Amino acid sequence: MQFGKKWFCTFFLFYCVCTPFFVASQSEPIAIYLRDDVYNDYKRFLGGKEPIQVKDFNTKFIRRDVVDMIIAQQALHLGGFTKTFDYQVGKINFRNTRLLEKGDLLISFDSYWYEDTKAFNGEVFISDPVIRKGEYFAGIFASPDNKAVFNIKNLSDFNTLTSVSTPRWRTDWHTLSQLPLKELIREDEWLSQVRMVSMQWVDFMLMPLMPEMNNEYVLEGIKLSAVPNMLVLLDDSRHFVVSKLHPDGLRAFKALQKGLKILREKGAIEKAYRQAGFIPQLNDQVIINLPLTRKLVQNSFPK
Repeated sequence: MQFGKKWFCTFFLFYCVCTPFFVASQSEPIAIYLRDDVYNDYKRFLGGKEPIQVKDFNTKFIRRDVVDMIIAQQALHLGGFTKTFDYQVGKINFRNTRLLEKGDLLISFDSYWYEDTKAFNGEVFISDPVIRKGEYFAGIFASPDNKAVFNIKNLSDFNTLTSVSTPRWRTDWHTLSQLPLKELIREDEWLSQVRMVSMQWVDFMLMPLMPEMNNEYVLEGIKLSAVPNMLVLLDDSRHFVVSKLHPDGLRAFKALQKGLKILREKGAIEKAYRQAGFIPQLNDQVIINLPLTRKLVQNSFPK
């Protein structure tokens, strides 16, 4: 009996000492790696609100990757995943892919093209689509001083133009490869692509539309503008990826899927991307890479 009391007291002391550490470790925020420009626009867009409070995406500082961040966090919350996130900000691009593969990153809040998810070789869970195949259109962005791009009248005018992308973005690369370009240049870093276009070393690049910012991208002295009323269909779907090797991977993925289903049924996902302009209302825009049987004649642009 004395042994039992002694054992109980020892166990109780161990529990009291160790439990606070255990609880603290469980509540530690999860590191999420972000490009600094995305994080800055994300914070400006929120304006002190929590992501779950966002209902209106028709505002400034909105961009596709910011919408992605909000939708992902809303879905996780609705699915019951309550851990918080600690944003690690810097010049980050393809590093995220390696971190996901190793289990050092739980989720990419920047959605992936479905074609790009194939490179993971089974190391990630792939969510239901947030942008479905056939919904996503990009703008043709160039330096405002590059008259050749803004004077495009016919598809054959692309014969004199250069563009930049990376084969790591399979959908973007494949789409540009189908255009009759003078040259398609490879550059794996997104910010380097932007600088090349800004300096007019390359004529244009594909970027998401930014209607609330007049379809202009401005950063650190760089300014790119979209060619008015011209779109490129990127015929693929976009998904969130969650690392299978991260300790919270399976739990987060189940919560994400549950939350995305709730948001989809409410119409909130399409509303968010449509409000922000990434699923545009197709009226008078020219979609340059549609076949002749679709909406517009391929070789004829409005004057």
